Amino acid sequence: MKTNGARFLESLGIAFELREYEVDPNDLTAITVAKKIGMLAEQVFKTLLTTAGAGTGAGDYAFAVIPGDAELDFKKLARAAGWRKAEMSPLKDVQPLTGYIRGGVTVFGAKKPYPVFVDETAILFDKISVSAGTRGTQLILAPDDFLRAAAAIGEPVETVDLTKDVLMTCAPSNPFRASSETDWVGDQLGSPTKPSRSSTK
Repeated sequence: MKTNGARFLESLGIAFELREYEVDPNDLTAITVAKKIGMLAEQVFKTLLTTAGAGTGAGDYAFAVIPGDAELDFKKLARAAGWRKAEMSPLKDVQPLTGYIRGGVTVFGAKKPYPVFVDETAILFDKISVSAGTRGTQLILAPDDFLRAAAAIGEPVETVDLTKDVLMTCAPSNPFRASSETDWVGDQLGSPTKPSRSSTK
């Protein structure tokens, strides 16, 4: 199924794979999506629309793109975005602001462009997955290509540590975090060293 997200990547000449899965409206978690498409949960990145909070300017929104097995750290996001605080945008605002519904949010082809903050662990993988812009379809592409495509929307794109630190009592598949999140989606580890902060403008 061709989606706005897929069309956006095609317009840039970026290689990607579309992978479909059966949607359970009662379970839209990224962890479940990862199982259905045969990828690790930490490779399936969920796209969250966030805001600087009620009463702020219309431009104070940003996409946070984090692994499916992690929880967004709002303090880290606020520091990266230069906000006093950060919080999730109300669910009722997501579709009017992005054109996408819960479980199908992506930075590509959104109704309005917003700054994009991507968790730095994305670059550890050969491939990551993000929503294609509709429930039931995921984009799979190289993280460098994701960052290049995100930059093409015309807003700042930055890779940064975005997730809550979790005390690990056993070794998880991702050495930098333990599974702690069951949030919804909006997609070969490399170096064992956590990457340094970098940005794409």
